[in-house]
Amino acid sequence: MRGERVKRTLLYLLLCALAVMFLIPIYVVVLTSVKGLDSITLEKMWDWPTKFDFSGYKVAFEKLAPNLTNSFLLVIPATLLSAFLGSMNGYILSKWTFKGSNTLFALMLFGMFIPYQSILIPLIQFMQSINLYNSLAGLILVHVVYGLPICTLMFRNFYVGIPTELLEAAKIDGNGFFGIYRHVIVPLSVTGFVVVGIWQFTNIWNEFLFAVTLTTQKQQPIMVALQNLSGSQIVQWNVQMAGALLAALPTLLVYIFLSRYFIRGLLAGSIKG
Repeated sequence: MRGERVKRTLLYLLLCALAVMFLIPIYVVVLTSVKGLDSITLEKMWDWPTKFDFSGYKVAFEKLAPNLTNSFLLVIPATLLSAFLGSMNGYILSKWTFKGSNTLFALMLFGMFIPYQSILIPLIQFMQSINLYNSLAGLILVHVVYGLPICTLMFRNFYVGIPTELLEAAKIDGNGFFGIYRHVIVPLSVTGFVVVGIWQFTNIWNEFLFAVTLTTQKQQPIMVALQNLSGSQIVQWNVQMAGALLAALPTLLVYIFLSRYFIRGLLAGSIKG
Protein backbone atom coordinates (compact mmCIF):
# COMPACT_ATOMS: atom_id res chain seq x y z
CA MET A 1 0.00 0.00 0.00
CA ARG A 2 2.81 2.39 0.91
CA GLY A 3 4.70 1.46 -2.25
CA GLU A 4 1.69 2.30 -4.39
CA ARG A 5 1.34 5.65 -2.63
CA VAL A 6 5.00 6.46 -3.28
CA LYS A 7 4.66 5.54 -6.97
CA ARG A 8 1.54 7.69 -7.32
CA THR A 9 3.28 10.62 -5.61
CA LEU A 10 6.28 10.33 -7.92
CA LEU A 11 3.96 10.13 -10.93
CA TYR A 12 2.12 13.28 -9.84
CA LEU A 13 5.43 15.10 -9.31
CA LEU A 14 6.58 14.08 -12.78
CA LEU A 15 3.30 15.26 -14.33
CA CYS A 16 3.54 18.57 -12.49
CA ALA A 17 7.11 19.05 -13.73
CA LEU A 18 6.05 18.34 -17.30
CA ALA A 19 3.10 20.74 -16.94
CA VAL A 20 5.45 23.49 -15.75
CA MET A 21 7.78 22.86 -18.70
CA PHE A 22 4.82 23.10 -21.05
CA LEU A 23 3.39 26.27 -19.46
CA ILE A 24 6.65 28.26 -19.26
CA PRO A 25 6.69 29.25 -22.97
CA ILE A 26 2.99 30.20 -22.76
CA TYR A 27 3.76 32.31 -19.70
CA VAL A 28 6.50 34.16 -21.58
CA VAL A 29 4.28 34.68 -24.63
CA VAL A 30 1.42 36.11 -22.56
CA LEU A 31 3.73 38.41 -20.57
CA THR A 32 5.45 39.68 -23.71
CA SER A 33 2.13 40.40 -25.40
CA VAL A 34 1.06 42.82 -22.63
CA LYS A 35 4.34 44.75 -22.41
CA GLY A 36 5.36 47.87 -24.23
CA LEU A 37 8.02 47.47 -26.90
CA ASP A 38 10.52 49.54 -24.91
CA SER A 39 10.26 47.25 -21.87
CA ILE A 40 10.89 43.97 -23.72
CA THR A 41 14.41 42.66 -23.23
CA LEU A 42 15.94 39.21 -22.99
CA GLU A 43 16.97 39.81 -19.40
CA LYS A 44 13.48 40.93 -18.32
CA MET A 45 11.35 38.45 -20.26
CA TRP A 46 10.43 36.67 -17.00
CA ASP A 47 9.54 39.86 -15.14
CA TRP A 48 5.95 40.85 -14.51
CA PRO A 49 5.08 44.02 -16.48
CA THR A 50 5.11 47.23 -14.45
CA LYS A 51 2.30 48.51 -16.67
CA PHE A 52 -0.01 46.49 -18.88
CA ASP A 53 0.15 47.64 -22.48
CA PHE A 54 -2.39 46.13 -24.88
CA SER A 55 -1.28 48.12 -27.91
CA GLY A 56 0.30 44.97 -29.32
CA TYR A 57 -3.11 43.34 -29.53
CA LYS A 58 -4.57 46.37 -31.30
CA VAL A 59 -1.79 46.45 -33.90
CA ALA A 60 -1.86 42.67 -34.38
CA PHE A 61 -5.62 42.59 -34.82
CA GLU A 62 -5.57 45.45 -37.33
CA LYS A 63 -2.92 43.67 -39.40
CA LEU A 64 -4.40 40.18 -39.08
CA ALA A 65 -8.14 40.92 -39.34
CA PRO A 66 -8.42 40.34 -43.13
CA ASN A 67 -6.40 37.13 -42.87
CA LEU A 68 -8.45 36.00 -39.88
CA THR A 69 -11.55 36.34 -42.04
CA ASN A 70 -9.81 34.36 -44.79
CA SER A 71 -9.07 31.58 -42.31
CA PHE A 72 -12.69 31.29 -41.24
CA LEU A 73 -13.86 31.35 -44.87
CA LEU A 74 -11.38 28.55 -45.55
CA VAL A 75 -11.67 26.36 -42.46
CA ILE A 76 -15.44 26.19 -41.98
CA PRO A 77 -16.45 24.95 -45.48
CA ALA A 78 -13.35 22.75 -45.80
CA THR A 79 -14.06 21.09 -42.46
CA LEU A 80 -17.75 20.55 -43.21
CA LEU A 81 -17.08 19.14 -46.68
CA SER A 82 -14.28 16.88 -45.40
CA ALA A 83 -16.49 15.54 -42.61
CA PHE A 84 -19.47 14.93 -44.90
CA LEU A 85 -17.49 13.22 -47.67
CA GLY A 86 -15.43 11.24 -45.16
CA SER A 87 -18.67 10.12 -43.51
CA MET A 88 -20.10 8.96 -46.83
CA ASN A 89 -16.89 7.11 -47.68
CA GLY A 90 -16.77 5.48 -44.26
CA TYR A 91 -20.43 4.49 -44.57
CA ILE A 92 -19.87 2.87 -47.96
CA LEU A 93 -16.60 1.14 -47.06
CA SER A 94 -17.97 -0.27 -43.79
CA LYS A 95 -21.60 -1.13 -44.58
CA TRP A 96 -21.88 -1.32 -48.38
CA THR A 97 -18.70 -3.18 -49.22
CA PHE A 98 -18.08 -4.35 -52.76
CA LYS A 99 -15.42 -6.23 -54.64
CA GLY A 100 -12.18 -4.32 -54.37
CA SER A 101 -13.43 -2.02 -51.61
CA ASN A 102 -10.59 -3.02 -49.28
CA THR A 103 -8.04 -2.32 -52.01
CA LEU A 104 -9.65 1.05 -52.70
CA PHE A 105 -9.52 1.87 -49.00
CA ALA A 106 -5.85 0.90 -48.81
CA LEU A 107 -5.01 3.08 -51.81
CA MET A 108 -6.89 5.97 -50.25
CA LEU A 109 -4.92 5.62 -47.03
CA PHE A 110 -1.70 5.47 -49.03
CA GLY A 111 -2.32 9.09 -49.96
CA MET A 112 -1.81 10.05 -46.32
CA PHE A 113 1.87 9.09 -46.53
CA ILE A 114 2.78 11.08 -49.64
CA PRO A 115 4.88 14.12 -48.58
CA TYR A 116 3.18 17.36 -49.52
CA GLN A 117 6.48 18.84 -50.70
CA SER A 118 6.80 16.22 -53.45
CA ILE A 119 3.59 17.27 -55.21
CA LEU A 120 3.69 21.06 -54.84
CA ILE A 121 4.83 21.87 -58.38
CA PRO A 122 2.28 19.64 -60.19
CA LEU A 123 -0.37 20.79 -57.71
CA ILE A 124 0.30 24.45 -58.51
CA GLN A 125 0.20 23.69 -62.24
CA PHE A 126 -3.09 21.83 -61.84
CA MET A 127 -4.66 24.63 -59.81
CA GLN A 128 -3.59 27.14 -62.45
CA SER A 129 -5.08 24.99 -65.22
CA ILE A 130 -8.50 24.97 -63.53
CA ASN A 131 -8.28 28.69 -62.61
CA LEU A 132 -8.33 28.07 -58.86
CA TYR A 133 -4.79 29.15 -58.08
CA ASN A 134 -4.59 32.03 -55.58
CA SER A 135 -8.17 31.58 -54.41
CA LEU A 136 -9.81 30.39 -51.22
CA ALA A 137 -11.94 28.02 -53.29
CA GLY A 138 -8.80 26.31 -54.57
CA LEU A 139 -7.34 26.08 -51.07
CA ILE A 140 -10.61 24.59 -49.82
CA LEU A 141 -10.49 21.98 -52.58
CA VAL A 142 -6.92 21.01 -51.68
CA HIS A 143 -7.70 20.60 -47.99
CA VAL A 144 -10.85 18.61 -48.68
CA VAL A 145 -8.99 16.22 -50.98
CA TYR A 146 -6.04 15.76 -48.63
CA GLY A 147 -8.31 15.45 -45.62
CA LEU A 148 -10.43 12.67 -47.13
CA PRO A 149 -8.13 9.72 -46.22
CA ILE A 150 -7.96 10.45 -42.50
CA CYS A 151 -11.65 11.44 -42.34
CA THR A 152 -12.62 8.24 -44.13
CA LEU A 153 -10.45 6.17 -41.78
CA MET A 154 -12.02 7.74 -38.69
CA PHE A 155 -15.58 7.31 -39.88
CA ARG A 156 -15.02 3.79 -41.19
CA ASN A 157 -13.67 2.67 -37.81
CA PHE A 158 -16.60 4.37 -36.13
CA TYR A 159 -19.24 2.80 -38.39
CA VAL A 160 -17.86 -0.72 -38.17
CA GLY A 161 -19.28 -0.96 -34.66
CA ILE A 162 -22.84 -0.07 -35.72
CA PRO A 163 -24.91 -3.29 -35.75
CA THR A 164 -25.85 -4.43 -39.23
CA GLU A 165 -29.29 -5.37 -37.88
CA LEU A 166 -30.13 -1.65 -37.64
CA LEU A 167 -29.49 -1.24 -41.33
CA GLU A 168 -31.50 -4.33 -42.18
CA ALA A 169 -34.42 -3.02 -40.11
CA ALA A 170 -34.20 0.31 -41.94
CA LYS A 171 -34.26 -1.53 -45.29
CA ILE A 172 -37.40 -3.38 -44.23
CA ASP A 173 -38.99 -0.03 -43.41
CA GLY A 174 -38.38 1.03 -46.99
CA ASN A 175 -35.22 3.11 -46.62
CA GLY A 176 -32.62 3.02 -49.35
CA PHE A 177 -28.97 4.01 -49.35
CA PHE A 178 -29.50 7.68 -48.52
CA GLY A 179 -32.49 7.00 -46.27
CA ILE A 180 -30.41 4.71 -44.05
CA TYR A 181 -27.61 7.24 -43.99
CA ARG A 182 -29.92 10.08 -43.01
CA HIS A 183 -32.16 8.29 -40.49
CA VAL A 184 -29.75 5.75 -38.96
CA ILE A 185 -26.10 6.58 -39.59
CA VAL A 186 -26.06 10.34 -39.04
CA PRO A 187 -27.93 10.33 -35.68
CA LEU A 188 -25.53 7.67 -34.37
CA SER A 189 -22.37 9.46 -35.50
CA VAL A 190 -22.62 12.86 -33.83
CA THR A 191 -19.52 12.21 -31.73
CA GLY A 192 -17.73 10.98 -34.85
CA PHE A 193 -18.52 14.25 -36.62
CA VAL A 194 -17.23 16.18 -33.61
CA VAL A 195 -13.94 14.26 -33.55
CA VAL A 196 -13.39 14.64 -37.29
CA GLY A 197 -14.49 18.27 -37.19
CA ILE A 198 -12.02 19.16 -34.43
CA TRP A 199 -9.24 17.25 -36.19
CA GLN A 200 -9.83 18.94 -39.54
CA PHE A 201 -10.46 22.38 -38.07
CA THR A 202 -7.17 22.28 -36.18
CA ASN A 203 -5.11 20.88 -39.05
CA ILE A 204 -6.47 23.29 -41.65
CA TRP A 205 -6.26 26.30 -39.34
CA ASN A 206 -2.60 25.61 -38.49
CA GLU A 207 -1.52 24.51 -41.98
CA PHE A 208 1.19 26.66 -43.57
CA LEU A 209 2.73 24.98 -46.62
CA PHE A 210 -0.30 24.94 -48.93
CA ALA A 211 -1.40 28.36 -47.72
CA VAL A 212 1.92 30.05 -48.49
CA THR A 213 2.40 28.39 -51.91
CA LEU A 214 -1.15 28.44 -53.31
CA THR A 215 -2.19 31.96 -52.28
CA THR A 216 -0.82 35.48 -52.33
CA GLN A 217 -1.18 38.22 -49.75
CA LYS A 218 -4.88 39.08 -50.09
CA GLN A 219 -6.00 35.45 -49.93
CA GLN A 220 -3.57 34.17 -47.32
CA PRO A 221 -4.92 32.71 -44.06
CA ILE A 222 -3.81 33.91 -40.67
CA MET A 223 -0.88 31.53 -40.16
CA VAL A 224 0.95 32.97 -43.17
CA ALA A 225 0.13 36.52 -42.14
CA LEU A 226 1.39 35.75 -38.63
CA GLN A 227 4.78 34.83 -40.05
CA ASN A 228 4.81 38.13 -41.94
CA LEU A 229 4.45 40.05 -38.66
CA SER A 230 8.11 39.43 -37.91
CA GLY A 231 9.10 42.40 -40.03
CA SER A 232 12.39 42.99 -41.81
CA GLN A 233 14.25 45.44 -39.57
CA ILE A 234 12.70 45.88 -36.11
CA VAL A 235 10.96 42.91 -34.50
CA GLN A 236 7.94 44.04 -32.49
CA TRP A 237 7.86 41.15 -30.04
CA ASN A 238 4.70 42.32 -28.29
CA VAL A 239 2.83 42.44 -31.61
CA GLN A 240 4.12 39.04 -32.64
CA MET A 241 3.17 37.40 -29.36
CA ALA A 242 -0.24 39.06 -29.37
CA GLY A 243 -0.77 37.86 -32.93
CA ALA A 244 0.24 34.33 -31.97
CA LEU A 245 -2.33 34.30 -29.16
CA LEU A 246 -5.05 35.71 -31.44
CA ALA A 247 -4.25 33.05 -34.04
CA ALA A 248 -4.39 30.27 -31.44
CA LEU A 249 -7.63 31.47 -29.82
CA PRO A 250 -10.15 29.85 -32.25
CA THR A 251 -8.67 26.37 -31.94
CA LEU A 252 -8.41 26.80 -28.17
CA LEU A 253 -12.11 27.69 -27.97
CA VAL A 254 -13.03 24.71 -30.14
CA TYR A 255 -11.22 22.35 -27.76
CA ILE A 256 -12.66 24.02 -24.66
CA PHE A 257 -16.27 23.72 -25.80
CA LEU A 258 -16.04 20.36 -27.58
CA SER A 259 -13.38 18.51 -25.59
CA ARG A 260 -15.86 16.23 -23.80
CA TYR A 261 -17.32 15.11 -27.12
CA PHE A 262 -13.84 14.72 -28.58
CA ILE A 263 -12.70 12.35 -25.81
CA ARG A 264 -16.02 10.48 -25.94
CA GLY A 265 -15.70 10.04 -29.69
CA LEU A 266 -12.12 8.81 -29.47
CA LEU A 267 -13.09 6.25 -26.85
CA ALA A 268 -16.09 5.14 -28.88
CA GLY A 269 -13.91 4.69 -31.96
CA SER A 270 -11.31 2.72 -30.04
CA ILE A 271 -13.93 0.36 -28.62
CA LYS A 272 -15.91 -0.10 -31.80
CA GLY A 273 -13.03 -0.16 -34.25
